[in-house]
Amino acid sequence: MTDEPALGWESNRRVDHDTVFLIAVTVMAFIVPIFMIFPPLPVETSDALRQTHRKLGRPAHRSKLPSRSTPEQQPQQAKLPTIKSLFIYPIKSCRGIELDRSRVLPTGLEHDRLFTFAQLKPMAGQSGRWECLTQRQLPLLANVKVDVWLPDPSKKSRELGHSDARFLVVRFPWQAPGWRGTMHFLAAKLSRGLSASPEKQFILPLDFPSQEEIKARTYEISHVKIWEDVVQVLNMSADLPPQLAMYLGAKHQLALFRSDPSSRRQVFRNIAAPEDTLGHESVVDFQDGFPIHLLNLSSIQALESLIQKDKISGPPEYDEDDWKSVRFRRSGMPEESSVFTVTCHTVRCKLPNVDPATGVRHSVEPDRSLRKYRQIDDGAPRMGCLGMQLCPVFPNTGTPAQLESYVEAGMDVEVLKRGPHRYPG
Repeated sequence: MTDEPALGWESNRRVDHDTVFLIAVTVMAFIVPIFMIFPPLPVETSDALRQTHRKLGRPAHRSKLPSRSTPEQQPQQAKLPTIKSLFIYPIKSCRGIELDRSRVLPTGLEHDRLFTFAQLKPMAGQSGRWECLTQRQLPLLANVKVDVWLPDPSKKSRELGHSDARFLVVRFPWQAPGWRGTMHFLAAKLSRGLSASPEKQFILPLDFPSQEEIKARTYEISHVKIWEDVVQVLNMSADLPPQLAMYLGAKHQLALFRSDPSSRRQVFRNIAAPEDTLGHESVVDFQDGFPIHLLNLSSIQALESLIQKDKISGPPEYDEDDWKSVRFRRSGMPEESSVFTVTCHTVRCKLPNVDPATGVRHSVEPDRSLRKYRQIDDGAPRMGCLGMQLCPVFPNTGTPAQLESYVEAGMDVEVLKRGPHRYPG
């Protein structure tokens, strides 16, 4: 008699497990198809592009740029400095993209500064004028992330087929109000990790569109003022979400422009080497004034120690101040090289006061220390200098293909000529 209750209890438990299993299978049979038709996480533009494209650049967690000084960055006798990292900024003043290798064009690194934000500045008695925006006016541009998506020949989507189009995806922090914002918050955590924040994104064509596409997407030819120049550009604001202006805190109408290849600007005050020396006309897109900016990590760290971009490592701090001409080349492979004329010092404004990781502006640094320790150019009195401006040199100019070269991380930096500089202030 003592055994019968135990046997009955085991039998009931087995029946309960079977019942739970059948119920779970039944529920899943209904839920899985629903999730397939209506995904619990929103499908982003980037998710679709992954089927046919690849994203340009290195992930942030795999950056070659060290967060602190390392022994290999210290000056080493009888050893050439090297290129530590390469960065492009497809949209001026927004988050950059780190590259291992880049094509060099007369305008600088490929895909660099092709776009810019601008605001419509009111003018008395007139309709207003578009003026270029940077982190000087809108520090939160530092938090706007930009991805370049290029066609991947190895990928072909069954639904989308193969695409040769190149795209720019722009992402910025944004959480909608109310329950929708809560859903966006949860979706960000589930899809991109616990440290992720909700974002809004939009997509643009990377290449200058055809006349048919301009008309179809309601783009407009316009003009924008950048420093001393007013240039013809393409207004692509039809694709701009209104939430971006709210996030950035723009006080006036916000617009996004793409550089027009037929209307580029001359290098700042036309002080680059003559065209017959460079092998091409010295022009830029939305760079401040010159095609390429070079920074020496040793110089940055020397300045940081007092306070308490291509970036190179190895030479002594401020050694680059008198460079006039440089060659980037692979070690032992002189035929694979790129030559640049070093045009002038980089005269610093207050933009570096904005922390590029957060978009928060410091009230005085590093501008105060730059002015105190780096007043080195008689052409820019009371201004601090850090870095050098470069223009590419192409010795052969017979075909468009000859107006390009390549640079990549790890290349040696060979100084071909030294001499004094004076900024054309």
